[in-house]
Amino acid sequence: VAKLRVAILRVAILRVAILRVDRVLLPLALPVVVVPFVLGFVSVARNRLVSGRPVSLWAAEAGAPLWLGVAAALLLLVGVVRSRAWPALVGAGLLIAALIWTAGHFAEMTAMTTPSARVAFAAGFWIMLGCCLLCMAEAARRLGSRAALVGFLLVVGAVGVMLATGLLSELSLLREYENKREILGPALLRHIGIVAAAMAPTLAIGIPLGVACHRAKSLGAAVFPTLGLVQTIPSIALFGLLMAPLSGIAAWWPALGRAGFGGIGIAPAVIALVLYSLLPITRNTTSGLDGVPASVRDAAVGLGMRPAQVFWQVDVKLAFPALLAGLRVTLVQAIGLAAVAALIGAGGLGSVMFDGLFTGALDLVLLGALPVIGLAVATDLLLRAAVSRRAVGA
Repeated sequence: VAKLRVAILRVAILRVAILRVDRVLLPLALPVVVVPFVLGFVSVARNRLVSGRPVSLWAAEAGAPLWLGVAAALLLLVGVVRSRAWPALVGAGLLIAALIWTAGHFAEMTAMTTPSARVAFAAGFWIMLGCCLLCMAEAARRLGSRAALVGFLLVVGAVGVMLATGLLSELSLLREYENKREILGPALLRHIGIVAAAMAPTLAIGIPLGVACHRAKSLGAAVFPTLGLVQTIPSIALFGLLMAPLSGIAAWWPALGRAGFGGIGIAPAVIALVLYSLLPITRNTTSGLDGVPASVRDAAVGLGMRPAQVFWQVDVKLAFPALLAGLRVTLVQAIGLAAVAALIGAGGLGSVMFDGLFTGALDLVLLGALPVIGLAVATDLLLRAAVSRRAVGA
């Protein structure tokens, strides 16, 4: 009887433990444990031009970075088993930092014996990185936008410290950075400039158009399908469609050509980004205004407000969170599409990416892609936080 009671107690404890395991975080975190046993963590090549051989995480012999990774994985495990968001968020963030530090330490040790060797991130690293980011995103979703910003700053701060102290200087990605250091800064500024140049006419056209579609439903029935049709055109095709008419305009009006307006360069890039960006701005403006309760407008009129006062002090304030959400979608989309504009001579970070593709240097592709991803993620988090704060304030 005593043995039976002990067995029942063990089954009950095991059942409670299983029920408390987070069923969303568990499948996201499980590959972090499995992947190091089946895939390479980094790849080592004799030089820049040859393919590398995979090296497992356990063969990296990273010492302190690896122990930090073990501690972070345990903290992530606590969050999964106990269904706690903060341990999962911090554990996943620290694990990302530990993985990057481990790769940098292995690259430094490899450079001591083979200076020409190139150490790059392999498939196992990217899968573990993606799983950690998904865990952070899920934990941040439960905790709110401020927690997402904390997690983002945790990872960026840790990587920034490692970069500043030279712990990652021997990685192939950082070697590519040293080779392209002089052009990467101007390319980043050019990329931001293209997006900023597209946002000004987008807001100037999209917001009034959204207001007009709110007031005239028949206009919206014609505008939204047209803007939706533009979204279906591939970006490269749209750039190609713009080249011929813009070249003709520049030839007809030489002053525009001398000012840089033509079929290639920044002009078609900005025009294409404006066309792609109009739909989210216009639709969210209309949706935000449609969501203002009629009773609120009636109360404002009852207080003696004129129509212009009702619009600016009631409609605009209540619709502003929806407008910010549309701006978030627009900016993230434009940051990504601006990279493709390098194919028509617009420059930006896309030029670095395509240089890497044309020369077969994958780390050079990453060197251009990672800042684009960072800009998009940072913009998304900041505007999400602004939308949440505005919604709470409203």
